[in-house]
Amino acid sequence: MGVVNFQKLLEDAPQTKTAMQALENEFAPRRRELLTMQNDLKARDEKLQKEGAVMAEADRAKAEKTLRDSQREFSRKAGEFQDDASTRRNEEIGKVQRYLVTEIQGYANAQGFDLVLGDGVFFAKGPLDITAQVLAVLATKPASLPAAAPGAPQNKAPSTLAPPAKAPGGK
Repeated sequence: MGVVNFQKLLEDAPQTKTAMQALENEFAPRRRELLTMQNDLKARDEKLQKEGAVMAEADRAKAEKTLRDSQREFSRKAGEFQDDASTRRNEEIGKVQRYLVTEIQGYANAQGFDLVLGDGVFFAKGPLDITAQVLAVLATKPASLPAAAPGAPQNKAPSTLAPPAKAPGGK
């Protein structure tokens, strides 16, 4: 019997770190664009605050409308960025989790474990906790996840569901 602290495994696995760095790289250009846009809006707002009192009414109204429209555009882009980044992060975490489950199963089979527990364990003596050993195996693997074969099922974890129980009195 063994116990795996799956949260620690997920946090410390090199594959997780690589996936998160890839996401950071993927979203860096949009993040930079948003920061530039935010700084531009701040500068335009400060300029309007300083010069608004001496501007002609029509010019000030036009500048305020342009600034409001730009702020709305920024808010929309920032919201889309957050949604896209969150969706991609969830996708990548899901891939890493499926990979970790496969690796735990492989380690358990190779080491002759009959049972490996994960979440829901409130106490386990040191020798039962195999998290460090699984992490050591993960450290020997490529830090990037293997590419899924086209048409391959997303979840390769074998089903552990029991067959459906028969209805009382049923055959």
